This record gives sequence, structure tokens and C-alpha cells, in this order.
Amino acid sequence: MAASKADPSQPIRHKAASYPDVIEGTSCTQSSYKIGKKAFLYIGMQGGRHKAMFKLQASLPEASELASKEPDCYAVGSIGWVTARFTSDKPLPQEVWEKWLDESHALSLAGGKRKKPAKKKKAPAQKGAKTKQKTAAKKTPNKA
Repeated sequence: MAASKADPSQPIRHKAASYPDVIEGTSCTQSSYKIGKKAFLYIGMQGGRHKAMFKLQASLPEASELASKEPDCYAVGSIGWVTARFTSDKPLPQEVWEKWLDESHALSLAGGKRKKPAKKKKAPAQKGAKTKQKTAAKKTPNKA
């Protein structure tokens, strides 16, 4: 019987857990690593492969280039989350995951720095105008 290959996600998990004040938890079926309420890594198995998600900003161009060359292994989301899929036979390159993990962690410390688009405010209802119309209608006798 052949020896099982080492889990290529273990070094990533180990480094993520080594940052100060990290909270390790679970989100759906993935392990999550957070600082306070800000997640910086989701990692686990999906479809027979390992999957890691990093929140990126400065490295997004690099991630987009990797995604265009290897769309089966990398995907870039619309709000800066990058997904990397890998196996024991084809692990995520250490220089890539270390850089991305450091950046994702730094962004979680900074609160993400990306601002959500401002919500459009609805115009306040003009209750006074409707009330005045109803009051005026009650005071005016019908001349029918």
C-alpha cells in the first residue's frame, strides 16, 4: 500500500493560525481564519481538490493573470476574493500563498479598506402634505 501524500493545505493553515489574535472557525464546510469579524482565509476540500480563498488588493493583477492562464486553478471574484484550487500532485506554489496570505491578513487588520458602494437614500415621505390635503378636504363642504 502506497503512503498517502501530505496535505498541501497544512502549511497554509499553520501560517494562518500563527498570526496574533487569529480566530479559527468554520464557514459552511471550509475552515476560516479571522481577525475579529474580518476573515482573511477560507480553506478546505471541494470537489476532490483543496480550495483556498484569500482577500487581495495589491496582488489582484497577478491573481487575474494567473486566472486567465489557469482558469481551472484560479478565480478572481468581483470584490477581491481570489480562489485557488490545488492538489497534492499540483500544490499551490509557496511563494504565491505566502504573499497572498500576508496580504489578506494585512487587509483584515486594516478593516478591508474597500468601501461598499453607498446605498441610495429614499426621499422622505411627505406625510404633512397628505395630511394637509385630507384636512382641507374634510373642511371644504361638498357643493354638489
